[in-house]
Amino acid sequence: VQLQASGGGLVQAGGSLRLSCAASRSIFSINFMGWYRQAPGKQRELVGLISNIGSLTYADSVKGRFTISRDNAKNAVYLQMNSLKPEDTAVYYCSTYYSGTTYWGQGTQVTVSS
Repeated sequence: VQLQASGGGLVQAGGSLRLSCAASRSIFSINFMGWYRQAPGKQRELVGLISNIGSLTYADSVKGRFTISRDNAKNAVYLQMNSLKPEDTAVYYCSTYYSGTTYWGQGTQVTVSS
């Protein structure tokens, strides 16, 4: 499974961005799709997960501000980010676990200025 993340950029604090992750194959049968992020000098951390039946899990730091969705027909997963803060600055990755392998997209940079 190849994953292609896009939609990152530079935004002011309080602004919004929508990230997209396109998969190279059908995600209909893939249970969990996730978004992670890695800030400079920090470990990669989970942002949130969405299951194939729409169950959602979010990191406490993004609850109420970020929303994950998926469109199985388009083989895509999205991350809507609102009320962005400077501490949200990171490279954002989409990821999935399928057939015993973890797959990662190439990452997209999100920079939030204060």
